[in-house]
Amino acid sequence: MGDRLALARYILAENPINLVALLLFLAFVGCAVLGPSLVPYDPIATDTAVALQPPSAAHWFGTDQLGRDVFSRVVVATRLDLVIAFAAVLLSLAVGAVIGATIGYFGGALDTSVSRVVDVLMAFPLFVLAMAMVAALGNSVSSVVYATAVINLPFYIRLARAEVSVRKGLGYVEAARVGGSGHARILRVILLPNILPPLVVQASLNLGWAVLNAAGLSFIGLGVRAPTPEWGIMVAEGAQFIVSGRWWLAFFPGLALMLAVFSFNLLGDGLRDIVDPRSRT
Repeated sequence: MGDRLALARYILAENPINLVALLLFLAFVGCAVLGPSLVPYDPIATDTAVALQPPSAAHWFGTDQLGRDVFSRVVVATRLDLVIAFAAVLLSLAVGAVIGATIGYFGGALDTSVSRVVDVLMAFPLFVLAMAMVAALGNSVSSVVYATAVINLPFYIRLARAEVSVRKGLGYVEAARVGGSGHARILRVILLPNILPPLVVQASLNLGWAVLNAAGLSFIGLGVRAPTPEWGIMVAEGAQFIVSGRWWLAFFPGLALMLAVFSFNLLGDGLRDIVDPRSRT
């Protein structure tokens, strides 16, 4: 553990961009946890008297067409977008790791059949598949979470299967088998903990995609519904005002979305360097 912490400090010191990504991530987490208590205005309260005001000292990010404070909405929306992303990624990680480890360990017909199902899922455009699932399940936060989790499942199934296939014949697994450990115990106690680091790296990279997926579904009207503060909804509502020069309506939620994906992707690269130093360039 101490070696990993020392390596993490070294990587952050060697590459300042990783430190910037970590600070951005912590800022987003802080906004998600403390957002409603930090913002100066109610994010859903309307005031048409100040509608479509540009950024100013009173409204840092300006106001929208209903007079709502854009800064307050962007900050409060962080909680919902991150909750959707983390819930979807954790769900797909847990289910995908178990399925992938099981088929990788036992192989045979089970491996072949599940792998073909995964190939079929991967053959679909993933965002289109998410759209179809949300349309079938209904517009709700839970539907977006389930749809995002399902389209991420193939990544974890394939990765877990590959990692277990390599490890199942190694000496420590054979020693556990000879010592009387059953298949379930070998999978649960020995193999799954050993393949967790690469799965966590994959999860950190998928967080950015999960945020984009949730925002994209809301942008086209299939995700979270207005007036709930959400980055995709805010970009969709602001897009119609860009031509008239009200750039701030779409710019600031779009910037928050971009910075979130940027921080998640860079954190994934940093985690990969910590977990597997051989992958460093």
